[in-house]
Amino acid sequence: MKQDHGQGGSLIIFATFLVGLVLSQIPLPDFLLWYRPEWVALVLIYWVLMLPHRVGLGSAFAMGVLLDIIRGSVLGLNALSLTLIAYLVLLLYKRLRMFPLWQQSMMVMVLVGVNQLLFFWMQGVTGTTSGGLQFMLPSLVSALLWPWVYVILHGVRRTFRIE
Repeated sequence: MKQDHGQGGSLIIFATFLVGLVLSQIPLPDFLLWYRPEWVALVLIYWVLMLPHRVGLGSAFAMGVLLDIIRGSVLGLNALSLTLIAYLVLLLYKRLRMFPLWQQSMMVMVLVGVNQLLFFWMQGVTGTTSGGLQFMLPSLVSALLWPWVYVILHGVRRTFRIE
């Protein structure tokens, strides 16, 4: 019999999002800035994939607004992109769960790539964009890190029996 800790489970999920927010703000040297994975998006993808009834569009929007405030970016930019990622994962979560980790990594690369493209496009609209395709590197790095993020968050979920 699996047991859900109710409010405790929600606090653990929120704590993992906070860890993602902190990791997304750790200072990096200039040459590594383009290789920063999208930590909040990775955490969001995991929780929407595993618990779509608990983490969804509202959570994605809230984390996006919080990320916008922390980064000082245009308000709603991250909220829109994370909500789109959550929507796409909600559409595909039954299929994605059946994929092996390497195929999930490819889907994570596509999802984070959509996030990066939307973010780049919106920066272009606001006039704060830079040239080149290096803005797509976080999607590749995020895909490479997905198996580890999955295993760690799965361990957290099993340890705290979050259902």
